[in-house]
Amino acid sequence: MGQHRNALRTTAIGTVSAALLAGPAVGAAPATPVAQPQARAQAQSTAADVRFVDIEGDGGTVLKANVVTPAGADGSRRYPVIVLPTSWAMPQTEYLAQAKELADSGYVVVSYNSRGFWQSGGYIEVAGPPDIADASKVIDWALANTPADPARVGMAGVSYGAGIGLLAAAHDKRIKAVVALSGWADLINSIYSGRTQHLQAALMLTGAGYVTGRPSPELQRIMSDFLTSNLAREEEMLEWGKRRSPAAYLDKINANGAAIMLGNAWGDSLFPPNQYADFYEKLTGPKRLEFRPGDHATAEGTGLLGLPNDTWTSAHRWLDHYLKGTDNGVDREQPVRIKSRSTGEYESYPDWKSLAATERKIELGGTKKIHANIDSGANGGVIFLSSILDQFAKLPPMASIPLLPRSFAAVWQSERYSSKQMVRGTARLHTTVTSTKESGTLVAYLYDVGPLGLGKLVSNAPYTFHGTTPGKPFAVDLELFSTAYDVPAGHRLALVVDTVDPLYIEHNPSGAQLTFSSSAADPSSLTVPLREK
Repeated sequence: MGQHRNALRTTAIGTVSAALLAGPAVGAAPATPVAQPQARAQAQSTAADVRFVDIEGDGGTVLKANVVTPAGADGSRRYPVIVLPTSWAMPQTEYLAQAKELADSGYVVVSYNSRGFWQSGGYIEVAGPPDIADASKVIDWALANTPADPARVGMAGVSYGAGIGLLAAAHDKRIKAVVALSGWADLINSIYSGRTQHLQAALMLTGAGYVTGRPSPELQRIMSDFLTSNLAREEEMLEWGKRRSPAAYLDKINANGAAIMLGNAWGDSLFPPNQYADFYEKLTGPKRLEFRPGDHATAEGTGLLGLPNDTWTSAHRWLDHYLKGTDNGVDREQPVRIKSRSTGEYESYPDWKSLAATERKIELGGTKKIHANIDSGANGGVIFLSSILDQFAKLPPMASIPLLPRSFAAVWQSERYSSKQMVRGTARLHTTVTSTKESGTLVAYLYDVGPLGLGKLVSNAPYTFHGTTPGKPFAVDLELFSTAYDVPAGHRLALVVDTVDPLYIEHNPSGAQLTFSSSAADPSSLTVPLREK
């Protein structure tokens, strides 16, 4: 296995290095054959320098890394430095296209394979203490071995790299700026929101970890308990997730004062947008929040290939201002920037709560009883595929609302709207539930319903309960995943609640029934956040 990975690394290094060196030389054809060697020599002399190195991480663990420095860097001047931990299961060449762009604009860039993955040593710790210590060790190495400026240190990354960057900013005061794309602030509210295991997300992460790395014994035990719903270990799992959540270190992050840019997709299957928005609101230093259509890492994915990309353009502007001191206006812009799923247009706001200038309540009157254990046909789709279809073709998961079986799905609908309704932010469900069993799972879906009854999914969220008294009503308050979606005039909104969704692990005992009710003293409702027209 080791020889195979060495071969992979050698091949990747050779391929990428050749591409980086050849790239600047490919352009307009030289006027004469004599000019060709001169053009190549000139292009190569201005190419950023790429080196593949080994860096000693925490406890002596070897981290495989690459370093990209500006062309002509001779040690006579210092440059701002960006450290890029790789994403989950990605090789060390992940960021080379972006690293080259950053180096060409005057940065030293150090990217390293996170411990436990590919050829880096150690075990996968899921952004545990060794990973955070690794980030500081890489900064130490960069300051000692490259022309990096100790006063201008930044962290950036996608997904796993984003989470490590945020956590490092809580523990290393040298970090002055962070760009965290498609990351998490609260690990529990990402894959265990509503006390419900996000099954497809957990299986994808676990499987990719085994294929490309070496999960630690602790991670193997945690994931086993998580996927088998071992409630006896739930508190331990929650504490494990908390220690790996930047939100748990908010005071330290604010005290250290790094300028933080957060970016994510509305349909992120791994790290839903709510937890990022909540974290953003509590940051006190320079900050920026951007949401775009898509799924996990799809909003910034083309940028990793070196193609034009809005997310990475924003990231570069953020780093330029807070590490280089460039007066590019990013500090004077409204810091919350979102892109509508419906129109593809950008909107800017002074803060997160300003997305929803008003709220509209859909009353959930009457009493509705449903049987558990059967998928009604309403569901959140398939991770990655569904949100990518929404991103590029505006085709979210759909369901025929009139045909949903009312024995397995509770359905409420609003009136038809005479004007467009611009849903912005987080819809909130409040209802009263009575179960015939002590445990259960329900999933709420918000649909945009056209004149023919076809519903397009606007948002969803799961909710699981344990230890309730059968037959005794209890209140449920549930936030649906945040979004930006326009409901056309002539359409209506529908709330659908059922008990089974392939995205999640459900906890409905055989024969369970759920009853949803509303009373004058405690009316049930769905509160929908709306932008003013």
